[in-house]
Amino acid sequence: MTSSVRHICGISGGKDSSALALYLRDRVPEMEYFFCDTGAELPETYEFLTRLEVILGKPIVRLNSERGFDHWFEVFRGALPSPQMRWCTKVMKIKPIEAWIGDKPAISYVAIRADEANRKGYISTKPNIESRFPFVEDGVDHEGVMKILDDAGIGLPAYYDWRTRSGCYFCFYQRKAEWIGLADRHPELFERAVAIEQKVLLDAGVDGNADFGDRAMAGRQYTWSGGETLVQLRDRRTEILDRHADALARAKTARRNIPLIEVLADAFDDDDSAEQCTVCAL
Repeated sequence: MTSSVRHICGISGGKDSSALALYLRDRVPEMEYFFCDTGAELPETYEFLTRLEVILGKPIVRLNSERGFDHWFEVFRGALPSPQMRWCTKVMKIKPIEAWIGDKPAISYVAIRADEANRKGYISTKPNIESRFPFVEDGVDHEGVMKILDDAGIGLPAYYDWRTRSGCYFCFYQRKAEWIGLADRHPELFERAVAIEQKVLLDAGVDGNADFGDRAMAGRQYTWSGGETLVQLRDRRTEILDRHADALARAKTARRNIPLIEVLADAFDDDDSAEQCTVCAL
């Protein structure tokens, strides 16, 4: 007999949600897996999802694939998403999820770990959606997540070699050094982000060589990375990488014998913000 309640697990392409999907594979056989595809994900993310589907033994439903970033960028009249105006999360993540679920009762399994129980992920306010936190309930921490991925033989997505989180290639939450990593590994995507940014500046009549440190107007953000354009950021490549290397060394000294992924997570320099998207980064 088919259950009247849907069981759903969102996968961002990050380590925690992927580990949760694997953790629940046999515990909740009727689980439905989904991924909100913005059309602007990293190639490494798509490759990882394909491998994850094989291990899960069922497809990961792609939501929102027909209306990605370019569509909504035009709808919002060329306004870049920002921490103050996060329309990307709302229209490309939350709304597609809730439309896909509909009004049927559903249990949403959220990949918040036991060692970060105060963190917030996607928690729906719809009355038909109940949120569950298996890792918190079962005491699964970061080490436990890594063990799940290793035991499954899938490991980490390749972007963790240079980036600390999943999400769009142009995510405004990423660090300066991660922008440089994008330019080095995916120059075509970096140039695409530059083109979007330059269009915003041109349409707004803003000088692309200006100092953007204190620039804010009606909540709009004119550059992907705070304080400078991507062109200006790339011109500071050596400085950014040197500062990032120093931050890595400090993080490594503070916490010895930890894996690279944890060093990267701890390595903040003066250019960086610790913020991240609470929906995209699990």
